[in-house]
Amino acid sequence: MDLEQWQQRFETWLAAHHPADDAAHDISHFRRVWQTSQRLMVNQPVDGLTILAACYFHDIVSLPKNHPQRGRSSQLAAEKTRAILSEHFPDFPAHHYAAIQHAIEAHSFSAGIAPQTLEAKIVQDADRLEALGAIGLARVFAVSGALGVALFDADDPFADRRALDDRAFALDHFQTKLLRLPGTMQTAAGKALAQHNADFLIQFMAKLSAELGGDCQGIDSAVLRRFGCSR
Repeated sequence: MDLEQWQQRFETWLAAHHPADDAAHDISHFRRVWQTSQRLMVNQPVDGLTILAACYFHDIVSLPKNHPQRGRSSQLAAEKTRAILSEHFPDFPAHHYAAIQHAIEAHSFSAGIAPQTLEAKIVQDADRLEALGAIGLARVFAVSGALGVALFDADDPFADRRALDDRAFALDHFQTKLLRLPGTMQTAAGKALAQHNADFLIQFMAKLSAELGGDCQGIDSAVLRRFGCSR
């Protein structure tokens, strides 16, 4: 069975069993991570089926960002993935299980598990690229809205005079995590894409800063310099 057939089977199963009320971790997210992984896989000696399965099931368990066990999400997802594959896909080759579980466990930023295989590195990079650029911008505010988090601190939006707190302000998440992601990328292609998309987020911050200062047409160049926009 080729990868397209496995992909279709995974999507069919997920459509019937995976809740669609989490816009940041739905089937569209899984599909995009797989699409990005394919870009990172080009000319690399990797096992495509391991990457495909990890992409489609890496967030099968995704505890809310304010959950006390959030850091265990990827480990729980890895365990559940193995159970799903063995129960619902009995013809799936079992010798892939360990590699898939590792790729899923290592994809998470909060878990802090270092990827040991090229497959795991590609899945981690592809998932982190989802947190950057236009999609990342949309996802961070979608998640924050679902959790009832304020968009930003109106008195100090960029935390110049206070501690960062992304549980209280969505914009703080840019500094606590998102802008740090390019430095965590595992592949050369992933690193280049991550920096490009991080620059987009910095430009958004610079535009927001200008608008908050009453300039609806400009961009705050000081913000670009402060956060190191490379463009």
